[in-house]
Amino acid sequence: MGDTTPPRYMGEKPPPRWFIKAFTRINVWVYRLSGGRLMGSFSGYPICLVTMTGARSGRQRIVPLMYVPHGETIILVASQGGNPKHPVWYYNLVAHPEIVVEQGGRRLQLKARLVDADEKDWLWPICVEHYDPYETYQMRTTRDIPVFICEPNV
Repeated sequence: MGDTTPPRYMGEKPPPRWFIKAFTRINVWVYRLSGGRLMGSFSGYPICLVTMTGARSGRQRIVPLMYVPHGETIILVASQGGNPKHPVWYYNLVAHPEIVVEQGGRRLQLKARLVDADEKDWLWPICVEHYDPYETYQMRTTRDIPVFICEPNV
């Protein structure tokens, strides 16, 4: 039969960290200034601002992320384009799951929960239906791409 191991990430070198930080700050500023009308999507897919606590620093971080709307919850996929490592925000949510999500003019107090394998089995197709590149990203990496479901913080 042949090797069924997915290929490792073979994309271009990621942009420098200083560029990502600068772009993130601009994205947050423009998003808030426009109520999400500007820089509120990526390739036509919605973006929200997630305010979280840094895992190591304990400082507040605001990260623009793509999300999957799902009823009264949102789903966050830690794909990082299929890179071999989890995005930094993954560790923040694991350490400090209480978050604030801004969608346009709404601010939601939510709690992020890393889903287990069984729950991911039925959530993953919903994520891929919303944004089909997630499937390609999973094929690019040997890591199991984590999925968080973010529910109202009660």
